[in-house]
Amino acid sequence: MGHLFELRDRLLRVVLAVVLMLLPLLYFANDIYTIVAGPLLENLPEGSNMIAIEVASPFLTPFKLSMVSAIFLSMPFILYQFWAFMAPGLYQHERRMVVPLIVSSTLLFYAGILFAYFVVFPLIFAFLTGIAPEGVAVMTDISKYLDFVLKLVFAFGIAFEVPIATIILVWTGMTTPDKLADKRPYIIVGAFVIGMLLTPPDIISQTLLALPMWVLFEIGIFFARRFVKPKTDDDDTEENTIHEDATPAVATTAATAAATTAASEAENSDSDIIATADEWDGEEEEEDEFVDMTDEEMEAELDRIEEEDEDDEEPEQEESSEEPQEDNNDQASDESSDETDKDNKDKT
Repeated sequence: MGHLFELRDRLLRVVLAVVLMLLPLLYFANDIYTIVAGPLLENLPEGSNMIAIEVASPFLTPFKLSMVSAIFLSMPFILYQFWAFMAPGLYQHERRMVVPLIVSSTLLFYAGILFAYFVVFPLIFAFLTGIAPEGVAVMTDISKYLDFVLKLVFAFGIAFEVPIATIILVWTGMTTPDKLADKRPYIIVGAFVIGMLLTPPDIISQTLLALPMWVLFEIGIFFARRFVKPKTDDDDTEENTIHEDATPAVATTAATAAATTAASEAENSDSDIIATADEWDGEEEEEDEFVDMTDEEMEAELDRIEEEDEDDEEPEQEESSEEPQEDNNDQASDESSDETDKDNKDKT
């Protein structure tokens, strides 16, 4: 239950940090929206402006942008809280690896946002507003524009995490840099597919997302070959050793308890063996003891033996006497059967 309470505390800290970041941003909500809408406003035709087609859009749209900005600006603190929650379950060498990954992933995410704002947005909006049919006034709704911008910003921010994903795959032993290099054609095709899914339906934004992803993939392979050692079985053995060393008190206590138990069992077994040996010695001593009989006891024992012999002879005599009687009876029965046979013949 302790880790659940810690998770709750971490989440509360994250919410508190976002709220504290949001409060000052709300005061500058309209100014922030004007900055974000700058790439579109610069490319709108003369006399065109952005519009709000919903009643609450002038308030809700800048408020939504301020909230998203607060989350983006609080991202380092959010990632730190995530790392602090996971740190107790990591080994020492994993902690050394996680901190650079968190810092670099945060910087790459912000780099993706800046790339989208300064490079992608001007090209996309110049293209989209320039191909408008004649007689069509380009007046974008502020709510629709914000949704469009946030989608692109999030897509480019995630796309710039490709080097981190590549390094993690090699670090965990799931693959190697050589295997990733062999799959380069599939990676390029996948980058364009992801660009198609995450960007508006135009070739410019799709290409501007796919090309950086490919370049960042190559950068990830480069750093994986130079600075990351693939995870092997030896590393697993080392991790187990480190884990054993990290808990010496538990191991010592367990060893002491096992030794105490073994000693007590040995003492009990020794005492049982000694008691059994004493019993055997006592029985042998009782069997070895011999008491001389007196003359009267000797005569009485002889008389008892003679009486037993006489009792055994009487049943034998009775059996021998019964055997002739049985023979006579058999002979009589045979004679009677012969006479009966003769009478039957005479009658016939």
